[in-house]
Amino acid sequence: MADEANRQFAGLSDVSISEDIPVEGDISRGEEDEFSTLDEPVKETILRDLRAVGSKFIHVLYPKRSSVLLRDWDLWGPLLLCVTLALLLQGGAADSEDQGGPQFAEVFVIVWFGSIIITLNSKLLGGTISFFQSLCVLGYCIMPLTAAMAVCRIVLVGGSGTVSFIVRLVVVTASFGWSTFASTAFLADNQPPGRKSLVVYPVFLFYFVIGWMVLTFSPSQ
Repeated sequence: MADEANRQFAGLSDVSISEDIPVEGDISRGEEDEFSTLDEPVKETILRDLRAVGSKFIHVLYPKRSSVLLRDWDLWGPLLLCVTLALLLQGGAADSEDQGGPQFAEVFVIVWFGSIIITLNSKLLGGTISFFQSLCVLGYCIMPLTAAMAVCRIVLVGGSGTVSFIVRLVVVTASFGWSTFASTAFLADNQPPGRKSLVVYPVFLFYFVIGWMVLTFSPSQ
């Protein structure tokens, strides 16, 4: 019985596997493999990330229907803008203990908590983008309002009269519209057709609150 089994499998010892046959799970690197960032110098990594953030800023400056912010999402830009906005809002007359103006941590909470609420609302309404993609878009689109805050600080150096208020009102209104339009341009195609207005309305309120904080800022005496 044993001899019969040996005769059946006797030829298997001479079978060899060709090297050209692809094996699933092969991790060997070929000439066409993409460059591994594990071998990339730290300087090149930082420069590459900075170029990516700058590219997203340009897309916000010239809003159009694009998938760049969604495909290559990151939170470095939103974090930078949030920190900058929080720093610019410091030192106002409303920062006293009696009036309770926006402190650094409060600005952080408003921006990130508001972004999270809008993202959850979008997902519950059937949005097709991921949680962090939505945070990325909403965060990057704060840039016009952050720039408006910097302009308002410069305008307030010359005083806080009627002319100053009108200039700040025009700047903040334009930045608010810019932020709202840019964010909806990136998010519109990822929402169900009949529910886009339900997604745009919280975005409108989100940027309106930030714009109101910028407009009502007044430097401490």
